[in-house]
Amino acid sequence: MFRPAGFAELAAKRVGVFGYGIEGRATEARIRDLCDLILVDDSPDAGAGVLVTGQGGHQALLGCDVVIKSPGIPRRRADVLDLEAHDVAVCSALNLWLHDVDRSRVVAVTGTKGKSTTTALLTFFLECLGEHAQSLGNIGRPPYDPVIDTSTGWLALEVSSFQCVDVDMAPGHIIVTSLGSDHLDWHGSLERYLDDKLSITRTEGAHRTLVPDNETFHARKHQLGGEVTFVEPDAHHLAKALGLLGAHSDSNVALALVAASSLSAIPAGEVRRIVAQRASSFVPLHGRLTLVATEVVNGATVRYVDDGLATSVLPAVAALEVFQHEPLAIVTGGFDRGVDYSALAQALSGRHHPTMLITMGDAGARIGDLVARLAPGVAQVPFTSMLNAVRDGRSFLAHGGIVLLSPGAPSFDRYRDWEERSADFTDAVAQITD
Repeated sequence: MFRPAGFAELAAKRVGVFGYGIEGRATEARIRDLCDLILVDDSPDAGAGVLVTGQGGHQALLGCDVVIKSPGIPRRRADVLDLEAHDVAVCSALNLWLHDVDRSRVVAVTGTKGKSTTTALLTFFLECLGEHAQSLGNIGRPPYDPVIDTSTGWLALEVSSFQCVDVDMAPGHIIVTSLGSDHLDWHGSLERYLDDKLSITRTEGAHRTLVPDNETFHARKHQLGGEVTFVEPDAHHLAKALGLLGAHSDSNVALALVAASSLSAIPAGEVRRIVAQRASSFVPLHGRLTLVATEVVNGATVRYVDDGLATSVLPAVAALEVFQHEPLAIVTGGFDRGVDYSALAQALSGRHHPTMLITMGDAGARIGDLVARLAPGVAQVPFTSMLNAVRDGRSFLAHGGIVLLSPGAPSFDRYRDWEERSADFTDAVAQITD
């Protein structure tokens, strides 16, 4: 079976782009002048000229030499496996790009939580050192989009578990920030998810793999590839100066420091000193424990915090740790993709300060049921609208506290993406506090 190693090898081939979202459009733009192109998407509303998978699209893909699959389409879905059974090579645009680029300039950042922040930190640290760096991938634009110039500088690339499984060529550095339970509907099981997530570390080519120095990663050492370095959390708490909350931020900062030191050949301590001088100019990512507003209600201070990027259990639990000593009204839940919510339920039910759950969607219902069994006294209110959710949270916090959006689940049951959900929260807070 023909399997391309780089975009140039698609020349004069019949190529299908399967999935016409952000990645699919960038792929089309990259290869439209190279080959005979077929566009296919599951949605009938994907756009003019795009075939629908179940309405002739799959049949068209069977006639291709190569199909470039978008990350959101599961690697082991029946129609994808059927393509390979008919000797159609299935690959990803990211993997083709990695075959073409100078991989020594690429740092792939993945993990159940912390990958966006760590990607942003690494880019900022390198810029503080006078190096040219870009944040790409899930945090920005696909690196193979022709409008992006990747010919020079360092390339910090946020990579999802969906993408890891389709990569066979290693970047020069790989950072894995954390491991938990996520995307089980896509991967099929927790064990498969974890193995898929770590598979990028086992790919071909010399590379360095940076992971946190904790029990989780030591237990999975046999699944890690490359030159593995276990990185202890930053003991100097640079995270606080950078405006980042939570103990997990010390780990993310440490991983970025070690990576920046390795790339620049500047000792990590010196990197820390230089970054500390400019720390106040770092802008934390929107939706990652972002303070939206503060108000005083009847003499009590209420803070509204957007943690909308917390679309899985681990970051939601981390947010609870940040606010463990304050009363809390948390908007949680959303689309249920079948993950184990017991860790989040235990963290919620074990709190020692007044707590209210405002539960969204099927995931919220599951989280609420688990909490009700563990701690029946915890207040719960079903989500009807974001405005009502913020209003309910504010009313609950008569003596002050935190109204927190930290869903622990995706947004697809009600919103287009996490950003739309966060924007709804921000708008609701503005209406309540104006």
